[in-house]
Amino acid sequence: MPPATLTPDDAAQLQTLGRAVITTEAAAVAALADRIDAAFVAACCYLLACDGRIVVLGMGKSGHIGGKIAATLASTGTPAFFVHPGEASHGDLGMITPRDVVLAISNSGETAELLMLLPRLKRLGVPLITLTGRPDSTLAREAAATLDISVTSEACPLGLAPTASTTAALAMGDALAIAVLERRGFTADDFARSHPAGSLGRRLLLHVSDVMHRDERVPVVTSGTALLPTLLEMSRQGLGMSAVIDGSGVVIGVFTDGDLRRTLDRGLPVQETVIDAVMTRPGATIAAEALAVEALQLMEAKAINGLLVVDAERRLVGALNMHDLLRAGVF
Repeated sequence: MPPATLTPDDAAQLQTLGRAVITTEAAAVAALADRIDAAFVAACCYLLACDGRIVVLGMGKSGHIGGKIAATLASTGTPAFFVHPGEASHGDLGMITPRDVVLAISNSGETAELLMLLPRLKRLGVPLITLTGRPDSTLAREAAATLDISVTSEACPLGLAPTASTTAALAMGDALAIAVLERRGFTADDFARSHPAGSLGRRLLLHVSDVMHRDERVPVVTSGTALLPTLLEMSRQGLGMSAVIDGSGVVIGVFTDGDLRRTLDRGLPVQETVIDAVMTRPGATIAAEALAVEALQLMEAKAINGLLVVDAERRLVGALNMHDLLRAGVF
């Protein structure tokens, strides 16, 4: 709850100020669209041709933006890392090699820590891409490609705190990363490989074999088994089902909790009924090499909670249920 001393007028003023910031920053980003020009194409070409790393530099707030741009590039198929310009002058400059491309961010284009690095970058012959609010600045004049990220005003009413300018820099960095991503033919699978712990990574990299139950943990009975031993096997494994196989290990059916309810509704005797008479044929199955997300989709399509895992000859190799997928984060 807002403090009791906050009047309606105070609340309205805060809302007005917040909207003004969003409007100012949105206008700054929108203005960048007309600056996606030959310089932008040149910058993309340098990134695409780089067989080393993209080294991103920036001081203060530009440094924070630079860290994010480097992370976005790295996660979308363009190896990159951030170097603090102050640290670069004290040894970290050795991290930059002739195979690299430098992406420097400076709203003024006159950041002393960046200008200090220019002679070394020239000696290395490293291409310099600059994101700056002053295309006539020293940094811009020394760059192989200069991207104009100037703004008409900051969102800060004092005109001091970097707000619209840093938002514009971030947007231009994203534009570079995504344009290069598309040109490289970077795919969702590629993205997943660099994000194995994320939800997309789990959906695209996790296979049924990674989450299924194996060997003695798989509930299974042979054809001709009575219903009671089958129930004991289901209870022992706790998967809510049991595979039914023939003498060669080939799956011929499955008996589930749902089958048990239907059996009891029919009044069939538990001790005398043979599993073949009440099981579901042939039973829903999936291959071990299938993606776990495919198992989820199959369960949802068939409105079931478990699957048997089989090889190409339908021999039983494992089992899994919805809880296994839930624990693995495949949702």
